[in-house]
Amino acid sequence: MISRIWHGYTTFDNADKYEALLKAEIFVGIQNRYIRGFKGIQLLRRSLRQEVEFITIMAFDSLDAVREFAGEDYESAVVPEKARALLSHFDERSQHYEIRSHLLSPSSIDEE
Repeated sequence: MISRIWHGYTTFDNADKYEALLKAEIFVGIQNRYIRGFKGIQLLRRSLRQEVEFITIMAFDSLDAVREFAGEDYESAVVPEKARALLSHFDERSQHYEIRSHLLSPSSIDEE
């Protein structure tokens, strides 16, 4: 499994708009591409002193699946124009990590 991590930053005024755009359009668009090997996406948010940071963590089966999502230059950030308009700055490159371990809590195991 591969984890793709990306950071974007926006103003306090644009933070809720950006989050709504992600949830209503961008994440749905990614899901509707039916990328083979795409396992899901997490959205993290935190307020800093002068801006709001967003982190997306995407999970894929392999780097080939990441390439299907992002293209041959798979580390390049995938940031649609609508999102760019709301962001102050963002990572131009995404980071990719092999997921080496994934521990489930006992209550998560019981739910499966």
